Amino acid sequence: MKQNSHKRSPLVGRAIAAAAALLLGGGGLVAVNVTANAGQSDDGGSTEQISAQNASTIACPEVVDQIPEVPSKARAEVDRNLAQLDSQIGDAYQKMVSARAKGSMDADAMQSSILDPLEAKRKASINEINSSLDRWGQSPAGLTDLADCQLKGNDAAGGDGQALDGQQQDGQQAGQDQQQGQDQQGGQEQGGQDQGGQDQGQGGQQGGGPSPDDFQDITQVQPNAQDPNQGNGTGKFTSDCGVNENGLRNSDNVIAAPGVSNGAHHMHDYIGNQANDAFASDDDLAGGQTTCKNQEDQSTYYWPVIRLQNGQNEQDANAAGGGQDGNIGQIQTPVEVTNEFVGNPSSDVVAMPKFLRIITGDAKAFTNGDANANASWSCTGFEDRQLKDKYPICPEGSKVVRSFAFQSCWDGQNIDSANHRTHVAFAKEDGSCDNGFKAIPQLKQRIVYDVPPGPGFAVDSFPEQLHKPITDHGDFINVFSDNLMNEMVSCINNGEECQ
Repeated sequence: MKQNSHKRSPLVGRAIAAAAALLLGGGGLVAVNVTANAGQSDDGGSTEQISAQNASTIACPEVVDQIPEVPSKARAEVDRNLAQLDSQIGDAYQKMVSARAKGSMDADAMQSSILDPLEAKRKASINEINSSLDRWGQSPAGLTDLADCQLKGNDAAGGDGQALDGQQQDGQQAGQDQQQGQDQQGGQEQGGQDQGGQDQGQGGQQGGGPSPDDFQDITQVQPNAQDPNQGNGTGKFTSDCGVNENGLRNSDNVIAAPGVSNGAHHMHDYIGNQANDAFASDDDLAGGQTTCKNQEDQSTYYWPVIRLQNGQNEQDANAAGGGQDGNIGQIQTPVEVTNEFVGNPSSDVVAMPKFLRIITGDAKAFTNGDANANASWSCTGFEDRQLKDKYPICPEGSKVVRSFAFQSCWDGQNIDSANHRTHVAFAKEDGSCDNGFKAIPQLKQRIVYDVPPGPGFAVDSFPEQLHKPITDHGDFINVFSDNLMNEMVSCINNGEECQ
């Protein structure tokens, strides 16, 4: 996709600045508290009440994690409804932002106009999932209990924000017609009046996040990274597939939402296989062209794009996956991408099955919690210092580095699972795999960007995830030829370095 450098329209600029000010602490905030069913402490009391400046998003239980198995005949309908659940949350989040901008967010209105309708829509979709599972097998108990959602605070650490609870406080200002929001770099929108045709925030306030607190000066981080390959001196196989010079991008996700357009609600960069979209079958991937130098690697490698939030728009500013889903700014093509496959310090590795699918990290880690979060951020020249829940602020001359280490243990049977996680696992601390799992080559990715120093970039995300760095994630589908996969395994197990 070709970059487009035209300026954001005044209307879009005002809307974004208003949302940013409201979500991230601008002037004129309305303190509000909403009753949330999940907001009870262990002793039966209410959780701590927090103000609207920390009530920044909507959190819903993850339904897919409670579905251990999906019969093949039910897969399409289940996937469609799981994707619909994601869309419902995004729509509700946008309504919440709009309600704040209009100054109409009191407790009763929030519950009746946003949370209750969201719960009703989720129940309908979950009931369809239950019906489909029952038609071809048996649905797990308690899925409909996951329909209820709650508001969540803007905890920059990710996963631990407080749920709102309690009634509207006396004396709160509940109907302001004007919101005054000042971004962290001094650009200002007052009373809905545009100041110069675009917001000027470099602090990441556009499109609902990230927060300035999501950035950290890498020079202030103590060295914390260990050698990931210490142990038995295993070999390494490298596959050079470019940096997405072709500009292949879409907001689909053929692993998590097959058959659903815009299933990711954010834009992905693709390298390797060029036949990848939501509707690509294994046969399509097997017949696809590849950007990899070794043409026997037709694998798919993809990740959310990084955008500069500098007041300039990309061509998708008004499209699904782009501006419609809160992802705004110029997409940055990496300057370097490294795909390395390494071995296991406890045993030899076995070949990965063709079309094995692996997701590392969690695109919803801000609301789900950090249990599956697995991306690292750093800067060139400082890669012994790795950040998990912060974006790095790199010094002049240093580049931003994001890294993924994929799961390296396979159950020996399945190329995918219902939640796209349980068929693979991370090795134990000593490198060994759980009983029944086999060690496979571990993909380690290093992606480098040349972006201006400072907090002016963000990874694409689901709208309600607020572009938090902890939501970063990577995806891989193995489409190596059998011959090249066997060469990789031999190379790694013999302690060699190959490509």
